Amino acid sequence: MRFVLDGILRRMIVAGRLELRWPDGTTSLYQGAPDPPKLGPPETGALRAGFAITDARAITRLVLNPSLGLGEAYMDGQIEPFDGGVYELLDLLVSNVEANLSAHPLMRLHAALERGLKRLAQFNPAPRARRNIAHHYDLNGRLYSLFLDRDRQYSCAYFPTGAETLEEAQAAKKRHIAAKLRLERGGLSVLDIGCGWGGLALSLARDYGAYVTGITLSTEQLETARARAEAEGLSERVRFELMDYRTLAGNFDRIVSVGMFEHVGVNHYRAFFDTVKRCLAPDGIALLHSIGRAAGPGSTNAWLAKYIFPGGYSPALSEVVPHIERAGLWITDIEILRLHYAETLRHWRRRFAANRDAIAALYDERFCRMFEFYLAGSELAFRRQDHMNFQIQMTRARDAVPIVRDYMIEDERRLGASGTKARGLAPGPQQGRSPWHPIR
Repeated sequence: MRFVLDGILRRMIVAGRLELRWPDGTTSLYQGAPDPPKLGPPETGALRAGFAITDARAITRLVLNPSLGLGEAYMDGQIEPFDGGVYELLDLLVSNVEANLSAHPLMRLHAALERGLKRLAQFNPAPRARRNIAHHYDLNGRLYSLFLDRDRQYSCAYFPTGAETLEEAQAAKKRHIAAKLRLERGGLSVLDIGCGWGGLALSLARDYGAYVTGITLSTEQLETARARAEAEGLSERVRFELMDYRTLAGNFDRIVSVGMFEHVGVNHYRAFFDTVKRCLAPDGIALLHSIGRAAGPGSTNAWLAKYIFPGGYSPALSEVVPHIERAGLWITDIEILRLHYAETLRHWRRRFAANRDAIAALYDERFCRMFEFYLAGSELAFRRQDHMNFQIQMTRARDAVPIVRDYMIEDERRLGASGTKARGLAPGPQQGRSPWHPIR
């Protein structure tokens, strides 16, 4: 197997420098073009890395299924990076795989199998969806407080200049979304599908006078969100429920979903958008914010699907738009956010590293390695590969929003200039409408 892995790496490494230390102490050097790839993070210099294989069994893992085996070998301590950390190692490997995938025929075979089994892997009926969400989001709540921003926004931030802190960029993301939702009058009812720890829902109630219903499948997130609403005195304006989106009923002026669509699965897109259509007021506005891929349909990385997001998938727009059309919704705006999530993940990765000892005390070394691999690999998916974020604004009526998008920019700038607090707690619901709509 050593001979096979050596041959693969010699064909694959066309950029940068990789040094490999074998279990017997001998080393091999794989040298490509010296120039680093573009769009690197500020700390990236030359594209170079090294790793030691401490257990010969890792060689078999790397040859037979590298997309799964590399992460597992790192988690188990069977490979140890040097001349940089796991980020630098993955940066070099990802950059070269993108340039020369044919160097590893088994990777092409595994990719084809994953695409073929995609619908089965993403079959997410309600019971399975709840288990999948619990796998990642019901972890110890303190974990997320150690690398996210203070509001626990676990989705792509928005960096208008690139110089923002993580807290500033996450606040800018919420303003960006609010501007597209057109919360220009108080008392609007808002549905937040996949509300997380409640940060966006609380902001829409506190800063825009909305009445918000947030739903989640995570018991950990639900408990935290409810406690936050109580602590902020917003329980009369925000309520949170443990609920699958498919069971929703009622009618809302606005619907928003941020970072949840990646868990829906391609089999269930029509059900998702049918729910949006059914629950959106005739003159309402909906906004979907999701990770996507720019190079067309693909499949979820095997390691990520097994250890981080079972049942998860980041779709191409070509997989999403047809279902919006079939649901009878107007697409009134699409925006592609490039590199914003790469910057977000860079902040998370650095904060995780700064708090690694505290996180290890919560879990163990293997868990820390798993999360390091996840954060580094995810950042590189946005920085080197085809991942991006998209925001799709949808309506039931063609005239529910202005026919030019200037209003978004103007409102967002005004909100930013006023420090976000646009309206405070506005008067009650307009035109006699009840702020709370029945849900089941």
